[in-house]
Amino acid sequence: MLIFAPEIKHRMKRIGERINRKREMLGLQLNDLAKKVGISSSGLSQIEKSKASPSIFTLKLIAENLHTTVGELIGENESLHNNPVVRKDEYKFIEKNVSGTEIYLLSQHDLSKKMDTYLLRLIKGSDIEGFFKYYSGQIFGYILCGEIHCIVETESYTLSAGDSFYLNTKQHYKILNNSELAAELLWVFSGSGY
Repeated sequence: MLIFAPEIKHRMKRIGERINRKREMLGLQLNDLAKKVGISSSGLSQIEKSKASPSIFTLKLIAENLHTTVGELIGENESLHNNPVVRKDEYKFIEKNVSGTEIYLLSQHDLSKKMDTYLLRLIKGSDIEGFFKYYSGQIFGYILCGEIHCIVETESYTLSAGDSFYLNTKQHYKILNNSELAAELLWVFSGSGY
């Protein structure tokens, strides 16, 4: 017997619900769809009730017979609209630069977003060199913990937890951690990357 993790059970439930909803919207009986897909009625019923997980091949056949896509059935386009929340254990690691700074995405991936939100973790002596070099727009930064050194054009600032900054990417800027302790920075970017 297969035992699924809670996250997988939730995804299976959502897939089953989408299949059921789409089938009923089209006025298809369970056994009619099952016959078209080439599986038993009880097999399809188990998929709709999240008691069984369809193979990719079966899911593709179900999608075709429901006049939709596999992406729609798995909820590919619903992430931001139906799930606007990202829990702290769901942050997506993106990259670590040469100096040791790590960057994490704090929001759902969605092509229609107007801004991107990141968590930057800067270790002693690290900077943000290499990140955001192809971005054009505006940046808001908020220091969550530690201390960072921020240089904008010719001005230099030391910022601590609770301090923030706002700048345009057209300005020459540099962010680094000169302190002994690690620092965390909330980075909100509005604009475009190219």
